[in-house]
Amino acid sequence: MENVADRPMAGILLRLLSGILFTGMMVCVKVVSTEVPLGQTVFFRSAFALLPIVIFMTWRREFPRALATRRPLGHLLRSGLGAAAMFASFAAVARLPVAEATLLAQLAPVAMAVGGVLLLGERFTRHRAAAFALVLGGVAALVLPDLGRGQDQGRVLGYALGILAALLTAGALVTVRRISRTETPASIAFYFVLVTALAGLATLPLGWVGVSGPTLGLLILSGLFGGAAHICMTLALRFAEVSRLAPFEYVALIWPVLADLLIFGLPLSSGFLLALPLVLGGAGLAALEGRRGAVTRPLRQ
Repeated sequence: MENVADRPMAGILLRLLSGILFTGMMVCVKVVSTEVPLGQTVFFRSAFALLPIVIFMTWRREFPRALATRRPLGHLLRSGLGAAAMFASFAAVARLPVAEATLLAQLAPVAMAVGGVLLLGERFTRHRAAAFALVLGGVAALVLPDLGRGQDQGRVLGYALGILAALLTAGALVTVRRISRTETPASIAFYFVLVTALAGLATLPLGWVGVSGPTLGLLILSGLFGGAAHICMTLALRFAEVSRLAPFEYVALIWPVLADLLIFGLPLSSGFLLALPLVLGGAGLAALEGRRGAVTRPLRQ
């Protein structure tokens, strides 16, 4: 395996590509959200994410050997939290612009840092305190204008779901930190998408719908994009340190912004523009602080 920072340019390019793929996934989810039930969307996103992940594992000669596990309950907890996060995230993007839903996902590393303090006995350093303060200010800048107007309850619910998704993601990643001592990244990714696909399938009795060819294509693409984004992020973190990749979190927000402007015709809110540097600054601080303890950087759902 390549050592960290052996190929920093490759890591940067893969991080940029993962941002584009993740945005493609979120765009597909948002387009179908008015037509396809949430659980059905989650199923297709997860089931078809298995394809690129299995191909990648086979290419690395890790399939099926890497699926052996000594921590089945740990995988179940991580996957359950991740599945709940995906449901909440997709419900949020149905109600919010893609850029705002993506920005709220950046709360995860800060919540993870706080979770490390509360659950793993880690120190609450000045870096973590500063990260928490920045992100709290960013969330306030994003959410308070809509709370003040009290008009669009759908957006307010979207904010709540986006924050919930970030907290659940942080919980999943704290679990990843525990089980990664004995489990491979490939097995963690595989069991996550498998359990999430089963969770989506469990909503079938609640009423799935027949979909047209174009809608089916978007559902399949959401899974392929999501699985490929996960692989690109994993490789990026092998080739480059988090400190090198952190500035490109700002670049990664360009794609959701362009999607909102060019595809959905949604203008950027003043709250988003105020929140953007605060949230990303806090997320970057948390990620850099976490790297000192070999923290796992959050991967996209």
